[in-house]
Amino acid sequence: MSQVETIKDLQAKGLGPVAIAERLKYSRKTVSKYMAEDGFQEKPKAKKEELPSKLDPFKLLIQQWLEEDRKNRYKQRHTAMRIHKRLTAECVGYDASYPLVQRYVKSLREHHYQEGTLELDWQPGEAQVDFGEADFYDASGEKRVYKFLCVSFPYSNAGYVQLFGGETAECVAHGLQDLFHRIGGVPTRLIFDNASGVGRRVSENVRMAEVFLRFKAHYGFQITFCNPYSGHEKGNVENKVGYMRRNLFVPLPTVTDVQAFNRELLSRCETDWQREHYKKGVSIARLFENDKKTFLYLPRSPFAACRYTRVKTDGYGKFLIDGKHFYSSSPEWAGRELVVRIGAHTVEPLAPSGDAISTHIRMFGKQRTDSVDVRTTLSRLLQSPGAWRNSLIRKALPDRLRAEMDLLDRTGLKEALSTMNDLSGRYDFETAIQAMEQASELGRLTSANSIVLAARLSTFEPEESSTVNLDMYDRLLEPVGGTLQ
Repeated sequence: MSQVETIKDLQAKGLGPVAIAERLKYSRKTVSKYMAEDGFQEKPKAKKEELPSKLDPFKLLIQQWLEEDRKNRYKQRHTAMRIHKRLTAECVGYDASYPLVQRYVKSLREHHYQEGTLELDWQPGEAQVDFGEADFYDASGEKRVYKFLCVSFPYSNAGYVQLFGGETAECVAHGLQDLFHRIGGVPTRLIFDNASGVGRRVSENVRMAEVFLRFKAHYGFQITFCNPYSGHEKGNVENKVGYMRRNLFVPLPTVTDVQAFNRELLSRCETDWQREHYKKGVSIARLFENDKKTFLYLPRSPFAACRYTRVKTDGYGKFLIDGKHFYSSSPEWAGRELVVRIGAHTVEPLAPSGDAISTHIRMFGKQRTDSVDVRTTLSRLLQSPGAWRNSLIRKALPDRLRAEMDLLDRTGLKEALSTMNDLSGRYDFETAIQAMEQASELGRLTSANSIVLAARLSTFEPEESSTVNLDMYDRLLEPVGGTLQ
C-alpha cells in the first residue's frame, strides 16, 4: 500500500503514467492499473502571479475547470493542452502560448497538494481530526472512560463526535466512514495530530497503519499530520473537543449501546449548528453548505473498517488480542489456528467458511479481560450435561429459568438444552431464552411450548395498547322507530 499511496500522490499532482513510472522505476502497466482506480480527486488552489501575464484574464476560468475536474474520472479531466484549445476556441482575446498554460496548470497542481503546510486560512471542505476522552456511566451504573473521535470543519465551525473504546485505526476509519455517509461526501483534506490513532511517528517520518492506508485510498482524501508540539496547527478541533465535552457530556450520560448512542450524537451535533458562527455572522449550518459543495463524491461501495489477524486458541477455544484481552471461539476450535476479524466495536473469530463463530464487544484498556460467548458452549454442554451446575450458560440464564432447569433430571436437562440449542440456531440465543422463560412461567417447560413461543416472539412485534372507538358500532345498534335494525 505504501507504493500505491506514492503513485496516488504523484497522480494527484498531475503527473501521467509515463512520468510516474520513470520516477518510481515501476512498469507503466502497473502504474496505469492503480491510476485507473476511482475516487482520487484533485483540489487545485490559485496562486498569485507576481508579474502581469497574458493568462491573467483567464486564470479564474482555468481554476473553475480544474475545480469541476475533481469530481470526474482522471481520464476525463482537462490536460494543459485541452485547456489551451478550449481557451483558443471559446474566449475572445486569448492569445497566450501553450507553454504558458502548461506552466500555470502545473504550478496550480503542485502547490495545491503540498503536505505539511502551516496554512491557517482554512478553505471549505477541509477537516481536522482529534480524540478526546470523557467519563460515562455504563448499564450497571459504574463510571468508565470512553474516547471520542472529534471531527471539525474550520471554515464553518461545524463538528461531529463519535464514541469509541480506544484510539485505534479501526476506530478512526469506522467513525470517519459513518460521518462521510452522514454528510453525503468526503472532505478534501484531513489534518491529524501527530499520527494519533492512524499510525506512528518516528522522528520526522509517519508510518500509517495498513487499514488506514486502505481507507484513505478508498475515499480519496488528502492527509496532513501536524508537526510535533504544534497544536495551533489544528486549533479548531482542539477547541471543539472541549466544547463537545462540556455541552454534550455534562451531566454524565449513561451509555448502554455505544453504536446507538453514536447515532443519537450525530443528530445532537447537527442541532448545535443552528447557532451563529463566532466570527462570520451567519449560522454554522449555512456555512456548512459551502463545505458540502467542495466535498468529494462517495465511492460506490462502503469500506470494511476492520483488520484481520491469525491467532492460536488455547484448550478452551480462547484467543488473545491486543496483549490483554481474551475472547472465546467455541470448544470445538480449541488448540487450532483461526482468523479473527477486528473492528472498532467487535471482535469475531471466523470459521474457514468466513462465518463468525462468535461475536464479542471489543475490549480496550490495560487491564486483563475475559469475554465469553456462552452460546458457543451449548453443543459441548449437550455432550456433557453433568457440567451444567458449573457452566457459564447456567450463570447467564434468568433466575426463574435457571431454578427450574436445576430441578430437571439428566434426561429432562438434556432435552431442555437441546431445545435451547435448536432455537438458538433457528432464531437467536436471546429469543430462545425468552421463549423458554415464558414456557416456565406458564408452568410447563417443554420443547413444544418453547418452540411455539419462540415462533411467536420472532414473528410478532408487540403493539402499544390503545383505546378502540366503538361509537360507530353503537350507532348501528341504535333502535330506529322503536325497532332494533
